[in-house]
Amino acid sequence: MPGLKDRLRADLTTSMKERDEVRTRTLRMALTSVSNEEVAGKSARELTDDEVLRILAREAKRRREAAAAFQEAGRDEQAAAERAEDAVLSDYLPVQLSDAEITEIVATVIADTGASGMPAMGQVMKAITPQIAGRAEGSRVAAEVRRQLAQPR
Repeated sequence: MPGLKDRLRADLTTSMKERDEVRTRTLRMALTSVSNEEVAGKSARELTDDEVLRILAREAKRRREAAAAFQEAGRDEQAAAERAEDAVLSDYLPVQLSDAEITEIVATVIADTGASGMPAMGQVMKAITPQIAGRAEGSRVAAEVRRQLAQPR
């Protein structure tokens, strides 16, 4: 099975042939981020697919935040461009969990760990993180954990 990085390269070639400017620009940016991460540190290394997914998720989050900032500033054209890039990146990311799924996972983990009160937030987040890795933003999960731990049991 070809790696995610190879798939990105192949899709970049295809988008260049099809003259799809948004997809080409986005994939180039993503591959540049991957390459920068590979050479960061003391020695160059090849990234795993999970590490590449984390980079793509980080880039997608940046696009969403930039789109919101541009929208707030009344720069609709730039906001639309950022949303288009986010859409391209989302093709490579796993399907995101819905709010209901996050609520259910958090409730299950809280019940399993017997956690109660805000001091147990770290314990709950530590148990949840492997289950949601790459499928939900940490801020969304943390907000739900806070909400459920604040409720009296």
